[in-house]
Amino acid sequence: MKPPTEPASPAARAIALDALGRVLDKRQTLERALGAGPEFARLSPRDRAFARLLVATVLRRWGELDALIGAALERPLPRTARPIHLILALGMAQMLILKTPPHAAVDTSVRLAAKFARGRFRGLVNAVLRRMAGDGAALLAGLDGPGLDMPGWLAEICTQAYGAAATRAMAEAHRTEPPLDLTLRDPVEAGAWAERLGAEVLATGGLRRPAGGRIEDLPGYQAGAWWVQDAAASLPARLLPAPRGKRILDLCAAPGGKTLQLAAAGAHVTALDQSAARLEVVRRNLARTGLQAELITTDAREFDPGREFEGVLLDAPCTASGTIRRHPDIAYTKDAQDADRLAPVQDALLAQAAKLTAAGGVLVYAVCSLDPREGEHRVQRFLDAHADFHRLAVDARALGGDGDWLTPLGDLRTLPSHMAGAGGMDGFYAARLQRIGEAAR
Repeated sequence: MKPPTEPASPAARAIALDALGRVLDKRQTLERALGAGPEFARLSPRDRAFARLLVATVLRRWGELDALIGAALERPLPRTARPIHLILALGMAQMLILKTPPHAAVDTSVRLAAKFARGRFRGLVNAVLRRMAGDGAALLAGLDGPGLDMPGWLAEICTQAYGAAATRAMAEAHRTEPPLDLTLRDPVEAGAWAERLGAEVLATGGLRRPAGGRIEDLPGYQAGAWWVQDAAASLPARLLPAPRGKRILDLCAAPGGKTLQLAAAGAHVTALDQSAARLEVVRRNLARTGLQAELITTDAREFDPGREFEGVLLDAPCTASGTIRRHPDIAYTKDAQDADRLAPVQDALLAQAAKLTAAGGVLVYAVCSLDPREGEHRVQRFLDAHADFHRLAVDARALGGDGDWLTPLGDLRTLPSHMAGAGGMDGFYAARLQRIGEAAR
């Protein structure tokens, strides 16, 4: 997304400052942090977009910005001056990354210091940012961005699982705003919609266009011709074989992209989510696209409809570390222990999904996580306990990918660095499991 050509309002920067502190210091999600007060909703659409982009940019490049601040100060700021540290990061991000005119970035940052630090450190903010206006680009270029920007807890997990080179490539993918991916209701019309939307047709079958602007204003939105869905997120639903006419259960369905895919493919879809509010989003998207599905608000672990399904898709709750390129706050709201905390939930959901899968049917387990503890380890534990299920290898080429998208056992594993030349993709793991008999349920 390009920054606004005109200066954003002072309120937008003040809200960005507050939200950045909430994410980094209170581990709030970016959306919750932005909406902490009514002020964000009162901003113009342009200012809301700017505030979100500014905070997301700082989060994506926090390691570098923090290093620049440390190098620019003779001594660390006192703990009570935390807002000044964040103001410097916001100012540097505007000048050096978003290319805001230096005078605007300096002036607005000094004003923030005057407002939120009672005038203290105004001179320091002015001096540091003026120096960065001259030397900052060269200093930034001299830093090891990928090595600094990925949090240590995630770098350790990824290095152990994928190696140092792949981890560095993923860290690089996390540092820039991703493009906008769309899934079509009718994939046959991909060429025509690509032309209308100024998009390219991806090998995965979806469309990709640059981020920016109001999604609701794009051609085809009101007509329900497409919905927003990362290229990687569109793959798990495609692992259910020939869904047309089959009874398919979508567990943990919100926000609903996979439900829409399955309904568009002709399946009789039952979609579950324990959040009524999130399921309402699915309902609205179904109405917009003219597609149909049965929606049920309940905890999937307790769902007992008295029937089985020919296909079950479980996109389980996880740390979502594979989506950091779209949600950079995850790097600072999660930690290495979260995967262990979520494992019992994932195991329970898998066990329940197995009970709901008919003999001969296929269960797809998916997580948008880079951590094998949430993916490969959960599936292996499941297979060890369920002799009536076996793994069906994934054909990556049929999904628009290659062998790099597969684990040694044939499961799907996409990384943020995949399709790097086209803008990358989210990190997903998915395994296709078929129930082969009635024994050992």
